[in-house]
Amino acid sequence: MASSSASCSSSSANINPQVKHDVFVSFRGKDTRDNFTSHLHADLCRKKIETFVDDQLKRGGEISTSLLDAIEGSKISIIIFSERYASSRWCLDELVKILDCKKKYGQIAIPVFYRVDPSNVRRQKGTFGTEFLKLKKNYEEKFQRWRVALTEAASLSGFDSHVIRPESKLIEEISNEVLRCLDDTFQSENKSLVGVESCIKKIESLLGTRFVVTCKLGIWGIGGIGKTTIAGALFKKYSRHFEGAYFAQNVREAEKTGMSAHLRQELLSTLLNDGNVKIIPNIGLNFESKRLTRKKVLIVFDDVTDRKQIEFLIGELDSFASGSLIIITTRDKQVLINCWADKIYEVKELADADALKLFSRCAFRQDHPVACYMELTYKIIKYAQGVPLALKVLGLFLSARRKEEWESAITKLETVPHMEIQDVLKISYDGLDYVEQAMFLDIACYFVGANKDFVINYFDASDFFPEIGLGRLVDKSLITISCNKIRMHDLLQDMGRKIDREAAINNPGKCRRLWHHKDVNEVLSKNLGTEAIEGILLDMSKVNEIHLNSSTFKKMPRLRFLKFHGENKFKISHFEGEAFTELRYLYWDGYPSKSLPPVIRLDTLISLQLRESKVEQLWDGVPNLVNLKEIDLSYSRQLKKLPDLSQARNLENLLLKACSSLVETHSSIQYLSKLVTLDMRLCKNLNSLPSSLCELISLQRLYLSGCSNLRRIPESIINLSKLELLHLKNCSKLLSLPELPCNLLSVGVRRCTSLEALSSFSFLFSAMSPHNDQYFNLSDCLKLDQNELKGIAEDALQKIQQKATSWWMKLKEE
Repeated sequence: MASSSASCSSSSANINPQVKHDVFVSFRGKDTRDNFTSHLHADLCRKKIETFVDDQLKRGGEISTSLLDAIEGSKISIIIFSERYASSRWCLDELVKILDCKKKYGQIAIPVFYRVDPSNVRRQKGTFGTEFLKLKKNYEEKFQRWRVALTEAASLSGFDSHVIRPESKLIEEISNEVLRCLDDTFQSENKSLVGVESCIKKIESLLGTRFVVTCKLGIWGIGGIGKTTIAGALFKKYSRHFEGAYFAQNVREAEKTGMSAHLRQELLSTLLNDGNVKIIPNIGLNFESKRLTRKKVLIVFDDVTDRKQIEFLIGELDSFASGSLIIITTRDKQVLINCWADKIYEVKELADADALKLFSRCAFRQDHPVACYMELTYKIIKYAQGVPLALKVLGLFLSARRKEEWESAITKLETVPHMEIQDVLKISYDGLDYVEQAMFLDIACYFVGANKDFVINYFDASDFFPEIGLGRLVDKSLITISCNKIRMHDLLQDMGRKIDREAAINNPGKCRRLWHHKDVNEVLSKNLGTEAIEGILLDMSKVNEIHLNSSTFKKMPRLRFLKFHGENKFKISHFEGEAFTELRYLYWDGYPSKSLPPVIRLDTLISLQLRESKVEQLWDGVPNLVNLKEIDLSYSRQLKKLPDLSQARNLENLLLKACSSLVETHSSIQYLSKLVTLDMRLCKNLNSLPSSLCELISLQRLYLSGCSNLRRIPESIINLSKLELLHLKNCSKLLSLPELPCNLLSVGVRRCTSLEALSSFSFLFSAMSPHNDQYFNLSDCLKLDQNELKGIAEDALQKIQQKATSWWMKLKEE
């Protein structure tokens, strides 16, 4: 008879490279789908356990390939034996596949005996056996195989519902066992992370693993030593044990690039599972974010340089629910002291054995060096001094090269001072061609953390062949691409910036890329620009007021990138000079002029961002805007009208938030067939939208909240077949809402106090499916006729019932 607790042990087997799910659940639908299985599935999901439940795939004569793939792609299978489980040949085929994966890949199989005696399953007796025997006549070929599988599975350690009661306790114990099994698989899944396992064990000895009290853990060490990797491994191993988890990557860089507010929004939205969290700038964390103090959470703050960075993101560090774990990685131990870290773990250099293993894997694709390269390998290991990033980059650089090339590289390394370990990485940079080097330096100076698609657009407009170029940089471990973001290690970024700055260290005006605020200040204030300059990045908070000469940019005809972010500190009346024929990206917070000067050549721009500018009108006429992908004029409160955009045929984002003087859109908006996002929130004087809105065939997101003068939405909006989000909150003069497109996922109409009429709710139900999580908010719309709402609701209910009946008939057919 099976015991009441399962075992995670599994036979030694090959590693399955196709794992996609944590758990696969095998069950007979008619017995447990709507009760026990649904509750177990919900509990597993609450614990962030990726679970596959076969409640969507269509049944056929034979078990589907998709289902077989789902079983093979799972780490654990839970088999829910119910009284009629063995009456389903589909379930029995699943069971055979599960046991096959157990033998082949070491997959963990956990039987659950739900209201059935384990001995009846093992021996095929009682009602369970009777149901099974009915299959023998028609499936003699498979019958014996099924019988063996039942006997084998029922002999495994599992859970018996007759022993563990009530069902809530049974479900809790199953979920906890799954968590324990997943934790046990952690070691085998992370064999490629050399040296990390021992670090995890040391950290666990510091912390314990029960997470009963709130703990702040500091991970401290030099750049490139593996702090982020260790924090990521901890996060992967333990995130399922918390109610919410978030990895805030590169906090320092977020602050430097002005992205801290975005990071805070994403952090709170993720942890609270609420995409509508709103934070008021410069006022601190509001009530919505304080909800977080009631949840047991795991948060990693990566690369922190100041306690204030964390306080900006999350508030006080001591306000989390009991059992929370806060991990902070930093190069500066004082940061951890200032954050009152409970435990501090210093990451040391890799031991020689681990350093040898890591380097060998990169250079030779095995755990040890080739014999004839042994002596050269030890020279590299000695030079790298156990810094993982240096070992990896050097290993990949030397891989498949001749001994003579190794000797040459080692000789070159010997000329670099030991403490300047980042210079080791320049060897990979030297192996790039001119265009790839330019891309690498642009990323190091401007685009770390940037969206990959934007970077590709920028490089494409610069004739840099980005697809192949970025691939080369990834291959050479100079960048990584994660969550569609361009990432680069600090050592590599420092190296790139050093290369660019040292090209003209005594004359910054001859640098190609200006990014250090002192250099930018000197060049602009003293009018030292030259034609060598291709990019300028300035955090204006780090400089005093700058009086720009009207001819300042006249000396920089090759300028491709210009970004001034932060509070504007420039004083300038006008620009002079020839047109910028190379400018691709213009970002200027608080742009001081009423319009763009003629020297800004619009046909080369891919992104124009003038937030909080004094612009009243961007330009006259109908310029060529063929390359323009994005316009952001948010908070430009003096903007009175949009320019002609008829030639901006590739525009994807038009952001006009809080342009409070804007009364109407330009008729040319109808030509923006590639527009994906139109943001006009808080445009308080906007009174109408053009009927030509229907021409925006790619529009997915339309934000109109706070447009307090907007009286109507054009009927043509129903033709926006790709529209998913429509936000109309606080449109206090909006009188009616027309028929809306059926694909909408979110409609916010809260506090539309003048709203009197709705066409219908039919859009909500014509697209109903088990995959849609639709949202429609009508709260505080006080003038809506209750009888009309009742009629619409009854119509909606009838459609829901029709849908439900249709789904039920399909289920019965299966």
